[in-house]
Amino acid sequence: MRAKKQLSQVTDFDLRLLRLFKVVAESGSFSAAESALGITRSAVSLQMSDLEKRLGMRLCQRGRAGFALTDEGREVLRAGEVLLTAVENFRGEVNQINNQLRGELNIGIVNNLVTQPHMSITRALKALRERSDEIRINISMSTPGEIERGLFDGRLHVGAIPLNTPLSGLDYSLLYEEHASLYCSHEHPFFHEEHGLDDERLGAVDAVVPSYRMTEQAIELHRMLHCTATASDREGIAFLILTGSYIGYLPDHYAAKWVAKGQMKALCPERLFFDSRLAIVTRKGRRPNLLLETFLNSLPSLG
Repeated sequence: MRAKKQLSQVTDFDLRLLRLFKVVAESGSFSAAESALGITRSAVSLQMSDLEKRLGMRLCQRGRAGFALTDEGREVLRAGEVLLTAVENFRGEVNQINNQLRGELNIGIVNNLVTQPHMSITRALKALRERSDEIRINISMSTPGEIERGLFDGRLHVGAIPLNTPLSGLDYSLLYEEHASLYCSHEHPFFHEEHGLDDERLGAVDAVVPSYRMTEQAIELHRMLHCTATASDREGIAFLILTGSYIGYLPDHYAAKWVAKGQMKALCPERLFFDSRLAIVTRKGRRPNLLLETFLNSLPSLG
């Protein structure tokens, strides 16, 4: 049996190919990776072939059956993520010594915060970008649980998520609060009713409940409803509300665009609401990172 090829050293070229492989794997196909990488599909295919030749193994299957990672590809992807994270940590520590702002900042943000009027994150990113043009900002929109996992395993430097049940090992700093109300769409029977929406009637129609962690207040309010559907984020909740078949809770700042168009309405807003705290989250005991600290210091005074 022929022995597998051994990788004697890791070069800058290898790191560049591993970054490309990571984007391809996350995109799910060569064609989907085109726009993310800014190169043609043939160039993506050529560089993937280069990586496979250098490693001496097949990383993915591509063809009529579709795109899929091989077992070796999944292992290389995992090892590559560890390596790329270590490289960024090394770069961050060197930059700390040189007091230079350069490198990557990986941020995880819970979906649908961009409509929040405080715009604290936007302003902090702008301030960071004005300090240096040698910064690469990578934002991933995800669920709170996935963001916390990303902080633990080092894929993310910082996250912005609801502050519900803090996990040990992470530092949470209050960013701001958001107000959520119960909404229905203009196609729902409750839309044109002004009175008579008591708890019994509200509990008799279909509602959507988040599948992520909630505060005790939010849990109690959802227990009053007849929850027959779930959603992993606020966009999913909005999709179901807009069908006209469900009611559900949304942050007021996120629902505002549909309210302005007459497509949604808050139901009993004087009593059916809850407030959520949004937090900036980092890993406890993290390594010094000038880029991260500059970003955190650019945020408003945190509670």
